[in-house]
Amino acid sequence: MILTCNDICKAYGTDEILRDVSFVLNEREKMAVVGINGAGKSTLLKIIAGELSADSGQVIKPKDVTIGYLSQQQGLTSGNTIRDEVMSVKADVLALERNMRRCEEEMKNLEGEELEKMLSYYNRITHEFEMKNGYALRSEINGVLRGLGFGSGADGARGASEQDGARGASEQDDARDVDEFSTIVDTLSGGQKTRVALSKLLLSKPDIIMLDEPTNHLDMRSVEWLESFLANYKGAVIIVAHDRYFLDRIATKVLEIENCKGRVYTGNFTDYSEKKKAVRADELKAYLNQQKDIEHQEKVIATLRSFNREKSIKRAESREKMLSKIERIERPVELDDKMNLRFRPCSESGSDVLDIKGLAKSYDGNVLFRDVDFLVKRGDRVGIIGDNGTGKTTLLKIICNRVSPDTGSVRLGTNVKIGYYDQEHHVLDPDNTIFEEISNTYPDMDNTRIRNLLAAFLFKGDDAFKLIRDISGGEKARVSLAKLMLSDANLLILDEPTNHLDIVSKELLEEAVSGYGGTVVFVSHDRYFINKTATRIIEITADGVASFDGNYEYYVEKRDEILATMISGNAGISGRGGQGKANASGSGAAGGTFTAKDEGTPSSGGSGRSEWEEKKRLTGERRKLENEIAKCEDEIKKLEERVSEIDGLFEDEEIATSPTKLKELTEEKEASEQKIMTLMESWEELNERLDINNSTML
Repeated sequence: MILTCNDICKAYGTDEILRDVSFVLNEREKMAVVGINGAGKSTLLKIIAGELSADSGQVIKPKDVTIGYLSQQQGLTSGNTIRDEVMSVKADVLALERNMRRCEEEMKNLEGEELEKMLSYYNRITHEFEMKNGYALRSEINGVLRGLGFGSGADGARGASEQDGARGASEQDDARDVDEFSTIVDTLSGGQKTRVALSKLLLSKPDIIMLDEPTNHLDMRSVEWLESFLANYKGAVIIVAHDRYFLDRIATKVLEIENCKGRVYTGNFTDYSEKKKAVRADELKAYLNQQKDIEHQEKVIATLRSFNREKSIKRAESREKMLSKIERIERPVELDDKMNLRFRPCSESGSDVLDIKGLAKSYDGNVLFRDVDFLVKRGDRVGIIGDNGTGKTTLLKIICNRVSPDTGSVRLGTNVKIGYYDQEHHVLDPDNTIFEEISNTYPDMDNTRIRNLLAAFLFKGDDAFKLIRDISGGEKARVSLAKLMLSDANLLILDEPTNHLDIVSKELLEEAVSGYGGTVVFVSHDRYFINKTATRIIEITADGVASFDGNYEYYVEKRDEILATMISGNAGISGRGGQGKANASGSGAAGGTFTAKDEGTPSSGGSGRSEWEEKKRLTGERRKLENEIAKCEDEIKKLEERVSEIDGLFEDEEIATSPTKLKELTEEKEASEQKIMTLMESWEELNERLDINNSTML
């Protein structure tokens, strides 16, 4: 055990943030802290780091345990270069190196006993220098900087672990990186400053690393590098992140903060999700069972009192006393944090939705991309990925006719209507209220419909009249998604749609995109979202465009093979909507589009017969579900009628005074009510399955 938190409580005025949060962190454990926006995750990290004091509770750690903390905002203004700023965390090693050089110079002029003494001292400090990895210090620093996206050699260093990722950086790499590594940190953007601060923290190697949303300013390859570093880190890690793919690969335990309380789950994020559902189901079952028992006891008490006899009243009082001693189970709180999000295309487009040929774009002589060439078919869900600065957002804007290409063409298919989600939310008017943003865009909607819509997106009461300029990034995301849901689009263009969304909202968006009956083209760095929703991935690189017919996991499996083929110039141009694998014949022209195809993933343009068979299967499934729902409703009705009949029989004095009959009827009523509860749960499940079936058939 290197850290223990006992009963941590924190409130701001009457706003309670944390209540009796407790956990233990052991050596080398990697703990994720999860919860909705505003749950208190960052507050907890600040309390552990000593930046905030808890109202009550204890943070306990051994005196020699060191903690390194990276907050979401960094304000580096040291005047140092990037390299000097990062090297400052190795001041002790650099001091040893300077001392070694000094000793080497002085020993040239020493003899005899003085030389022996100096040589002994030199051996001690060189041993210490070696133990602190001094000889590989600059390679280690360069490796971390490149791994986190700095320098021209960044791609080559990524993917390495803590042990080997920092080593082997060549002098040639140092020369190429000198310009960026010499940049003054004061001039960097907020995201770049965060990456510098993260570099310093990783190189300082504390016993406990605490990171608050470290992936927000990293591209995919940098995130992968950080994953590998943290997974192999010899110390412990506490991390707050909304990147579920990242958490799945790092976390060994999860602390969930919900309703101010903390609960620890063992395993990674997927394990936590599954266990949470089981825990919530057990809690709800226990609550409902107790409520059922309480209701039964209250009804019996009321019946006994209605007899208005001394013996019956005493029995009622005895039951009331017993009932008052029951420790009531609190109803599991269902947080009001779930959007009602569902996309429905109002019309069907042609088979060919989007045809891009020879697209190129540059800004001020900087080539973002060239020779971009791909075809999108109806029903495709295409994820566009690539490193920062490769022009992904620009490509989407060209498709939406908001930016003009330098060369090439974008052709929309028959009856294609675009709905665009802008990550910067420029489509929102900052001077509008949330209500006005919807009413101005959709003037035919009446006030009641607008208020109901906004409530479905968690804007209730006076929240609807907040100015767009004053709301958070997450709130702007919900407004944009509400507008997109109202559109009659059958082609959704989404630019980083998961930014600013908490995990629950991301899951809802995944369901909405996966169940959408139209076509989707999106840019995202959220690998979990990509893996869950994409049927095809297009990667923009400096050497061209590569297409992968599969999800993110398939892309990871095949990318090195395909990108190596592209760079070598031996691959033929393919990638017209998943028409085949990458091959070794053809022109090999730079900037071409190459395709890898997952043989286990059905092509979006499958044969007419397979589409007919799938539709037939779904139709049969729908009919079966409808029949089961009707049967369920009929049984519920009959049971409810019998329960009402039994309630009437209880009023019969002969039955009410007959323990045998009363017991029989009470047991029958309880059994009927339990059966009704079970049937209602089945009815809800059947309707959910029917909704999924209907959306799939759209």
